[in-house]
Amino acid sequence: MRKALDDSSTSWSLGSFGAVASFLRDATEEARPLTDARVGLTTARGAIALDPDADCRPVAYETGFAFGWSHAVALCLPDHACAMNRRSVITELGPDHHAANPEDRDGILFDLGLSLLAVDACIRTNDPSTIALLRSSVGKGLFGADDTVAAQLVAAGPHRVFVTRIGRIEVFSPIRIEAGLAPIGPRTHLVPNILRLGRTHPATAPIPPGWVPCGAIHPPHPCRDSAGGRIPFRRERHEAFQALLARWGEPDLLAAKKAEAVVGRHARSARRAGEAQEACLRGENSV
Repeated sequence: MRKALDDSSTSWSLGSFGAVASFLRDATEEARPLTDARVGLTTARGAIALDPDADCRPVAYETGFAFGWSHAVALCLPDHACAMNRRSVITELGPDHHAANPEDRDGILFDLGLSLLAVDACIRTNDPSTIALLRSSVGKGLFGADDTVAAQLVAAGPHRVFVTRIGRIEVFSPIRIEAGLAPIGPRTHLVPNILRLGRTHPATAPIPPGWVPCGAIHPPHPCRDSAGGRIPFRRERHEAFQALLARWGEPDLLAAKKAEAVVGRHARSARRAGEAQEACLRGENSV
């Protein structure tokens, strides 16, 4: 965990399917360790604070698709241990005593009331007008008939705080930045249509039964930069993730990467990933 945090090319996410906070940083960006017992970093644009005692299970996997593959290490808890508060309406929680930065601990925290199993998606603010807006909406849903509250929060751009049983990610940067001007950095995504599905993770993620992903580590991809742009295949990145896959991946999916015939969604996806990687290792076009 600490080694991954030290690598600026590795990103992190916490949340659920349709509600995710991501922490990533530039190599030249100042990152400070936390001042308490948690493991994490804080930058001018965001923060991550992880519970070093969280008994989570890493699940490494690859997802193959038509023109390449993605990879991640899901950070999972047993389904009986991952539950957060599941508030269904906007709720004022008071000062954020657990903020990553001590100077943010007098900010007022509001749960957005998304009723998600593994994450409480919250807003933190000291701005009087934003506090007044949220207090006037306490007891109501975020996505009402006209989505007025959600639109006003986008314009205000308060801190977003996503809290799970394994830690939290805080995002300080604006919610909306003009297209083409957004730097790579911490961000949040709320997608109402996906939230309505009530899933903890996409069906393409091979999470073992009885476990729920609270977040993920996203090591650097061999063929993509942090913005998702194509780069020449980097064998050292590929080999580094294969080591993670050998340690924390599902054995059946590892075997499926080289099998001639496979059965099942996840096995077929693993085989597609293996085929794309074999092409890169042969020096053919990277994805």
